[in-house]
Amino acid sequence: MLKFSPGYFVFALAIFVTEVGIALFVDDLFIRPYFGDTLVVILIYCFLKSFAKLPVIATAVAVLLFSYLVEITQYFNLVGLLGLDHSRTATVVMGNSFEWFDFVAYTVGILIVLAVEQWRREKIATAPEAKPN
Repeated sequence: MLKFSPGYFVFALAIFVTEVGIALFVDDLFIRPYFGDTLVVILIYCFLKSFAKLPVIATAVAVLLFSYLVEITQYFNLVGLLGLDHSRTATVVMGNSFEWFDFVAYTVGILIVLAVEQWRREKIATAPEAKPN
């Protein structure tokens, strides 16, 4: 089950660097809140696939449900309820602002994951070395 995948890891690292860049240098009404949320589910998916051989659909669904759960905790202000609202780490990791549209952003991110995984599967299946002689 544990298997390092350098491709997923490099992609996760690239998305992480992009997310940090967005957090540090972008302060707008679309890229930071929505594009960043779309990317974060792709980041989590790629990170998980970097270290474990996991099924695509199950992993994608688990990441999506996890993201929804985090958003729901923001709705109920879990950071504040736990008394962690003064912790920068807690507010960055768990978030501090609920937004209904984030559910759409997370879903779009997972749909992108599924589309790319399908494309990869088809590309592998049609590769010359995959065809019988």
